[in-house]
Amino acid sequence: MVDWKEIASYAVILIIVLVAAQHLNVVVSGSMEPAFYRGDIVLVEKADFIGIHEFDPNDVQIGDVVVYDAAWFEQPVIHRVINITDINGTTMYVIKGDNNNSPDPYYVTAGQIREKVVTLGDNLVVIPKVGYLSLWLRGL
Repeated sequence: MVDWKEIASYAVILIIVLVAAQHLNVVVSGSMEPAFYRGDIVLVEKADFIGIHEFDPNDVQIGDVVVYDAAWFEQPVIHRVINITDINGTTMYVIKGDNNNSPDPYYVTAGQIREKVVTLGDNLVVIPKVGYLSLWLRGL
């Protein structure tokens, strides 16, 4: 006999795991040290998660750590907003890795910002070292 309560509970657990996994991002470089390190996982909120807007990229502030589609790199980049400027009526973000000597090579628009790292108080939500397995499996 099929136990529908058990099947339903497994389905709920699976949905929770899948949603949670979409809000975790593995750090692939040391460009943000000492805020977080290669192999750490950061908790993110998304600009658009299946139609739900968890944050507005237009409200990003100096000091926020964001994940954006970089014009200069094929993978999303996790760096900190260090300045916000207006160029010909468009808000542009200057973004830099904490461990880098200079800002990222191009201005970033709000449309490029996909995620923002969650903070509790003034602290980024980071799960140390858990992402190493993912890096190893992806050959990074």
